[in-house]
Amino acid sequence: MKPTTASNPAAPDFRIDHTMLRVSDLEKSLDFYVRVLGMKVLRQNEYPGGRFTNTFIGYQGEDDGPTIELTYNWDQSEPYDRGNAWGHIALKVSDVYATSDYLKQHGVEFTKEPSPMKNGTRILAFIKDPDGYPIELNEPVS
Repeated sequence: MKPTTASNPAAPDFRIDHTMLRVSDLEKSLDFYVRVLGMKVLRQNEYPGGRFTNTFIGYQGEDDGPTIELTYNWDQSEPYDRGNAWGHIALKVSDVYATSDYLKQHGVEFTKEPSPMKNGTRILAFIKDPDGYPIELNEPVS
């Protein structure tokens, strides 16, 4: 099946903008996403009235592609419940095995070592961010 830009030509020009994650330690999360995974901090806003900070991170500008919004609630002391509907973030890399070696050198926790996906041939691995959010590493489809 060939991908299309829109199944309904009359629809507005929707695109994925960002995914928001609530984090318990903003500095630890920024260290992971920026230093280890190589993302850039694109924008950070503090909201003293609401007692939270929003930080947008990504590999490209906010108007150029999807980003991640890290929301740090200043008064949150308990770990967040991610629920059972949450899946994962996926990052495309050129070589899952080499990337996994790099991540292991940085102490990143793996929940699935690199290997072919179940019932397939595409190489996948899964890691956790500092809050336990799962991140899939995968190689290009083509």
